[in-house]
Amino acid sequence: MTVRFPAVATLVASLTALGILWLLDVPRHLGFVVLTEQYLALMIGLATLAGLVTAPLKDNALVRLADWVLGLACLASWLWLAWNYEAWLLDPVNRGPEKWIPAVIALFGILEATRRHCGAVLALLGVAFIAYGLFGHLAPGIFAAAEMAPARFTLYLYNDTNGVLGLVLRVGATQILGFIVFGAVLNAVGGSQLLTDLAMASMGHRRGGPAKVAILASSLFGTLSGSTVANVMSTGIVTIPMMKRSGFPARYAAAIEAVASNGGQIAPPVMGATAFVIAEFLQVSYADVVLAALLPAVAYYVMLYLQVDRYAAVHGLEGTPRAELPPLGKSLIRSWPLLLPLGVLMYFLFGLGYAPGKAALYAAFVAYGFHLVMAPRGAPRFSILFDIARTAGKTMVPVLLVCAVAGIIIGTINVTGLGFALTLALGKIAQVGGVLPLLAVTALIAVILGVGMPTTGVYVVVSVLLAPALVKAGIGLMSAHLFIFYFGLLSMLTPPVAIASYAAASLAQSDMWRTGVTGVQLAIVAYLIPFVFAFNPALLFDGTWEEIAVSCLSVGAGGIILAEVLAWKGAYGGGWKRLAMAVVALFIGGSSALFGAAAFATLAVALAALPLIWILRRFSAGHVKTAPATASPQPSSQV
Repeated sequence: MTVRFPAVATLVASLTALGILWLLDVPRHLGFVVLTEQYLALMIGLATLAGLVTAPLKDNALVRLADWVLGLACLASWLWLAWNYEAWLLDPVNRGPEKWIPAVIALFGILEATRRHCGAVLALLGVAFIAYGLFGHLAPGIFAAAEMAPARFTLYLYNDTNGVLGLVLRVGATQILGFIVFGAVLNAVGGSQLLTDLAMASMGHRRGGPAKVAILASSLFGTLSGSTVANVMSTGIVTIPMMKRSGFPARYAAAIEAVASNGGQIAPPVMGATAFVIAEFLQVSYADVVLAALLPAVAYYVMLYLQVDRYAAVHGLEGTPRAELPPLGKSLIRSWPLLLPLGVLMYFLFGLGYAPGKAALYAAFVAYGFHLVMAPRGAPRFSILFDIARTAGKTMVPVLLVCAVAGIIIGTINVTGLGFALTLALGKIAQVGGVLPLLAVTALIAVILGVGMPTTGVYVVVSVLLAPALVKAGIGLMSAHLFIFYFGLLSMLTPPVAIASYAAASLAQSDMWRTGVTGVQLAIVAYLIPFVFAFNPALLFDGTWEEIAVSCLSVGAGGIILAEVLAWKGAYGGGWKRLAMAVVALFIGGSSALFGAAAFATLAVALAALPLIWILRRFSAGHVKTAPATASPQPSSQV
């Protein structure tokens, strides 16, 4: 998004300012009665205007003028709704042109601004759902919708709390906004550099150190950024060249960055801000979502770390000498302006139970306060406030647009009964083939629908469409939603449209297809573990401590063996032996899903895996010594 003109920059920054005022309850303190829907209408109106004028179709004066005219018309349409909202609540039957004409303008503006900022896929999905709402009564069989007058359907999306001004937009304009402000403040005061320095000091000297730095830095930054691609493009500029210089092939360096960045979206505590939407959808506390997501996220990063470590060991890739790295103690001291605000965030979230958006905002205030006190002489202090507001506003524009399109989709599903029809159709799959085929079909649909969509949009769209069928088939509510969330995100890594992998490949100058395939290999646990926790919710901390411990043991043991198999072609002697060990690893890792977390068979498999791992690692170490052909990495420039 290009923000070059003062008026546009001010417009974008106003989104942040209004969001902060709302989070701090300023209207109420000043004695104004403002309904949440009125605030949301103002925010989506400003976001639509900003979305149109910051991404013009052509860079000439006439086109820019047309964008301003359309954008101001959209803003006026939402302001008209906000002004009349209370009166319209008391007069829902009247659907005259003074209502539906602004509704049409507002919805068109959202879809066009979304197309420019989030790609054609999400915008076309919104158009498709609107078309279904208007003409779904002509569809055959169970997918036939109830016929609605166009004015009634349009106004339902425009002013009903189940439409655009619904749950998802409310979460985006409050909770997600607070974390975006927090992230913008951390970046403005040098937080991303502090994260990189801390990662370098703690991991840089280890075997394959630059890759492990990328894993740590990208995971920490990714959980705050809310965008896998943005994370790749920000941290990857530093980490990918560093990995290539240390001997990692270009495709491998790019894949590591893409997988680590994507993992930030599933890693607590922030989870790219989607955790708040999950909590609202399930009507559970934010802490419940964070706790449920913890063990799968740990498995994701441990598996990635093990593969990278084993690859580095086999190919003789050493870390950076200690003398060339910042001292760990000094890095920890320097990073306290970053770590203390994170501690404040955790305290307000989990200690005091504050709303996530407000907790993040207070943490942002603390981070900025540290900057005022600790910044060296001559460093900008108050002048960065506008830059922070503008940066956060730029990030908020696509987030609010995604939330608005999600409202269109949810509203259409609610009013047409499409969700019920999909539940029936998918339920037949479960009746014929069982739950496993249903999960496989759901995973495939989630990956396909997730192509080209932002994180929050992926989860909202797919969960609304598919989660009810999983729950009806007996999958737990949290398991079903996290299953869908995982596979929606995996569209970022899954060829042929692996956006995160391809973005990293462009930085690494590597072959995009090979980078995508390598990314799937490195992220393999993300494709497997959702099937395990779908059958075994103990991995989501839904079970006794004994069940949780056995589940972790079996998944961990299987992961260690599988990491060896995937790290290099000569693992366990190569060929059919390697393939056999892959099957063994999958059996061990999935034993808690096959037999149940409380079954004696699961415990027996997990305990038997421990000596097996010891024997296999000794065999593998001896085999590496006799395989010098794999001991030297190819120069990255030749890959």
